[in-house]
Amino acid sequence: ECLLCKIVAGTIPAAFVYEDEMVVAFDDVNPQAPAHTLVIPRKHVASIAELQDSDVELLGRLMLAGNTIATQKGIADAGYRFVVNTGLHGGQSVFHLHLHVLGGRHLAWPPG
Repeated sequence: ECLLCKIVAGTIPAAFVYEDEMVVAFDDVNPQAPAHTLVIPRKHVASIAELQDSDVELLGRLMLAGNTIATQKGIADAGYRFVVNTGLHGGQSVFHLHLHVLGGRHLAWPPG
């Protein structure tokens, strides 16, 4: 019953801005910056804390897809942020690993 698995399967529609054999990406429905895209693995992984040694390529694909999206969105030169929330105290509300790609404005620090 994972929301993001349903998006990957196509049972919940989403306009993918990027996809390959391991990951898909789509714009966040509640953007926190002018550019806010989610990159998710096709494979269900509940959080980054559950990654195994066998997931090294998957993690690399998430990051490389994020870089590609930053270029597509025109935020690569000015800068952008990757965010991965993990667990309840880390702000994770959907328990399927997802990488937020945020940019298009100055992003303050500290973030939370």
